[in-house]
Order: sequence, then C-alpha cells, then structure tokens
Amino acid sequence: MSTSPVTIAVSGAGGNIGYALLFRLAAGDLLGPDTRVRLRLLEVPAGVPAAEGTRLELIDGAYPLLVESTVHTDPAEAFADANIVFLVGAKPRTAGMERADLLEANAGIFGPQGRAINDHAAPDVRVIVVGNPANTNALIAQRNAPDLPPERFTALTRLDHNRAIGILAHQAGVPVDTISGITVWGNHSPTQYPDLSHASIRSVPALAVVDADWASTAYIERVAKRGAEIIAARGLSSAASAASAAIDHMRDWVLGTPGDSWTSVALVSTGAYDVPAGIVSSFPARSVEGRWHVVAGLSIDGFSRTRIDASVAELIAERDAVAALGLLPG
Repeated sequence: MSTSPVTIAVSGAGGNIGYALLFRLAAGDLLGPDTRVRLRLLEVPAGVPAAEGTRLELIDGAYPLLVESTVHTDPAEAFADANIVFLVGAKPRTAGMERADLLEANAGIFGPQGRAINDHAAPDVRVIVVGNPANTNALIAQRNAPDLPPERFTALTRLDHNRAIGILAHQAGVPVDTISGITVWGNHSPTQYPDLSHASIRSVPALAVVDADWASTAYIERVAKRGAEIIAARGLSSAASAASAAIDHMRDWVLGTPGDSWTSVALVSTGAYDVPAGIVSSFPARSVEGRWHVVAGLSIDGFSRTRIDASVAELIAERDAVAALGLLPG
C-alpha cells in the first residue's frame, strides 16, 4: 500500500453527485486498493451542513484507504496540494434564465476556482469539470490557470459515452463489453454527436448490426437527451451514473485506457479534426502514461462532419459569449 496519500478535492460535495462520488473515492474505486486518499469537500456556505453530514458518514464507513476528510468553503484551502480535482458544483439554469446569464453566473464560480487551482494545487493536478455547461466551465477554469498546461483541464463527456454504449447494447441485445469504437463529439449538450461510424459489436461494424436510420436519428436523440429522460422518469437528475462516469474518466486518465479502444473526453482542442484550437470539445482519446492523446486518423463522413460542426459552433458561441462579458482571460 502506498504510504503517501493522494489528495482529491470535490466541489459541490454536498450535492447528489458529490454524495454518489465520495464514498466510492473513499472505497478505492478510483485509484485501487493500494492507494490511500485524503478527501477535501468544497461547498458554498449553504451547502456546508450537507457536506458535513457526508463527512460524518465517511468517518462512520471506516474506510481503510481514507486518511482524512475535511469540509471547506475556501477554494484555496480545498485545492491546496490537490492531485485530483472534481469540479461538480455549478449554477443550474433556472426558469427564465437566459443562456448568457447562466454562463456569467458560472464564470463567477469557475474563474475563481481555476485561479485557486493554479495557485494552490499540486503541479501534477488533474481536473475534471462535471458541473454544466461542463465544456465551457472547463474552458473558464483553464483560462484562469495560466501557469498550468491546458491539458490538465478536462470536462465530462464520459457520461454521454457510457450512455451511448448502454443504449446501443440494449438495442442490439448484447453485453456492453462487446462494444468498442464509439465516439461522442463536441459539447455535453443536445448538440453532441454520438458517432457509430467506427463502432463495432463483437468485431462486426455496429452499423451492420443495428438499423442505420435508427443510428442516425433516434439513437442520437436518445443519447443526447438521456438526462432529460431520467429527470422525467425519477424527478431527479442523473447522480449515480454521472459520478460513475467521472470516476471512469479519471481512472483511465491516471491508470491508462484498457485495451486498444478509446473513450470520449472533452479536452482543450489543439486543432485535431478541424475543431478550432482552444475550445473544450469532446474527442476520441486514449490515456497513455497519464496523458490524454486524441485518436488520430479516423475518417469523417459528410453526415458526421455536419453533426460535429454544429456542436462545435455551439461551443464557439459559448466561448464568445463569455469573452464578451470580459470573463475569459488570456
């Protein structure tokens, strides 16, 4: 067992996703049974009682790997020497709120958090943004951390990727581990594009197994709107699946993606697949030796190009809206 614990910070720790996430982190589901962890729970003042209750449950769980858990309202304290940061807390969109208002409100959260990570986190910090609009919130945090490599900031599209696998497996009547090669491109929003053009089921092209019309219409819509479907069904947004996807994302990042397939990760673009550099967009990616690498050389057909471009256009519009408010440094 490692002697030096890994420090993991979670913002929005008192919320539903935080609650679903923290006990799995304490149990070793992220870094394995030989790595001790220190958990830092970040909340706004109103969320402190819920976070404190979660901390008490973490103590009561008597997790052998959990060295310490503490509750904070100051990002500088929560992120001090953090090796891994889950930015879960975000301002939700409320009735009557314009998208520009939502972006401005979240800039007020993720800008300071990015600066605190820049100034106080460990040099090897890895950051995943879960709170929506996740891609642009990740961009805001990254641009406010000028001393860290952009590659240290990512956003969660692994949830969409996992949904894409699960829904395809259900449609085809196969286990999820028989599926590979799915990519979710673009934004974590209804414009995202779950792409089956390179996917396979038991080594057979997925588009030869399922109906092509379904794959280009109902499937895309079902994956993109799965969150709304869950809210309609249970009256609450996704929590357990979001937490599980965040752990999948970070585990692969630290330990490497298994096998020769890839997953979907929202990264700061360097221009791959004609996605403008600088925005945070989802790509097919593998993690090798602790670094994400975009999978190169995939063919992009006309239908896919149109779908990718539409989602990227939304990301550019979000970036420009935040920049117009003077909230995007660099």
